[in-house]
Amino acid sequence: MEREKLGSRLGFILISAGCAIGLGNVWRFPYIVGEYGGAAFIVMYLLFLVIFGLPIMTMEFSVGRASKKSIGASFRALEPQGAKWHWFGWIGMAGNYLLMMFYTTVTGWMFAYFVKMLRGDFVGQTPDQVSAQFGALTADPWAVVFYMALATVLGFLICSIGLQKGVEKATKVMMLALLVIISALAVRAVTLDGADEGIKYYLVPDFGKMVEGGIGTVAFAALGQAFFTLSIGMGSMAIFGSYISRDRRLLGESVIIAGLDTFVAFTAGLIVIPACFAFDQDPAAGPGLVFQTLPNIFNQMAGGRVWGVLFFLFMIFAAMSTVIAVFENIVSFGVDLAGWSRRKSSFINLAAMLVLALPCALGFNLLSNVQPFGEGSVLMDLEDFIISNNILPLGSLVYVLFCTSKRGWGAQSFLEEANAGRGMLFPKWLVPYTKYVLPVILFALWVWGYIDKFL
Repeated sequence: MEREKLGSRLGFILISAGCAIGLGNVWRFPYIVGEYGGAAFIVMYLLFLVIFGLPIMTMEFSVGRASKKSIGASFRALEPQGAKWHWFGWIGMAGNYLLMMFYTTVTGWMFAYFVKMLRGDFVGQTPDQVSAQFGALTADPWAVVFYMALATVLGFLICSIGLQKGVEKATKVMMLALLVIISALAVRAVTLDGADEGIKYYLVPDFGKMVEGGIGTVAFAALGQAFFTLSIGMGSMAIFGSYISRDRRLLGESVIIAGLDTFVAFTAGLIVIPACFAFDQDPAAGPGLVFQTLPNIFNQMAGGRVWGVLFFLFMIFAAMSTVIAVFENIVSFGVDLAGWSRRKSSFINLAAMLVLALPCALGFNLLSNVQPFGEGSVLMDLEDFIISNNILPLGSLVYVLFCTSKRGWGAQSFLEEANAGRGMLFPKWLVPYTKYVLPVILFALWVWGYIDKFL
């Protein structure tokens, strides 16, 4: 069966950026910036993005393009005879399913809040009443499962239509709409009365605050954000590398994609942080910032209901672009390994995902007595821990070692693939850094995840 191809370079960039641009940008980035002192954190984050995220993304794209396969078959296609790198393919595949087992539930919350904003459910409510609505939503098993199923069905339906007519076309529309909406929201946020202090907090580095929080703690938070925001380590980028030609060098494409990802994260913060200051809300409110703090802000804002609808539409586009990208990877497993048609793989995986995502959706209500990390934890915490603290960092380590080790694909093969075509060259002098320094950073990040979680 001939490998499908994306219709354009723009399609590749927007789909790959759409995979990277997810809830980590628009949900986690603003509150983590708030927690760790504003602009000083952003400076450190950008530094780590360049020296850490870009090389690994380039490697993942290279493995995908050279093999023309998903993570389920790419290592086997490129590894030396007798090597066992392909064993990681099964772990990477499991990671894609595991990620979507909880990501679809969170995406469903975005749909629910979009509907709530549209209906005016928050109008005239006190801050406590607004905050209570999130607890009421997650406590209702029917509502949570319905919205999770909505996100899942939409994602797989788009994948079933085809690579160009479904995935590429839908992602292009969503990403372009996302960029327009987020720009309009940012302009509105920075022109609010009282937003000046928020802008200063967000854009003027205060390294004293970084020292207060502990330089090591802030540095690892910035490193973690730079790493996780790009969705690297489990083949989510490699699959789109497998669909493109060798016309362009891959480091340059990675820079553009990381730039788009950063623009969305930065602009999301430019919406949230100044708005928090303008309406005397805490920008370090944590994960509840989007669901419990922002609706209060929209309640107080002139035309707030309209801006609230636009904000949650933007959140849906950000979340669904990732859902569709990872579902495309999942669909490709059936195509590459079982020889199924795209449509057959889409519908088999749709049925499987609806079942697999149920424990997370019900973990806030019917299964709330299951608390894997003790009092107050839910099943989503366990699923997120396996992905974020294990599969992503260790998967990235596998890609780095595979692309630099003589017992793997090797640095020469990687450089030849990454530098095929026109554009920015991946310099040969970077190879020692990727071979000896990056693995140490990745291992340290993995260890720190356990220290941060359990100590």
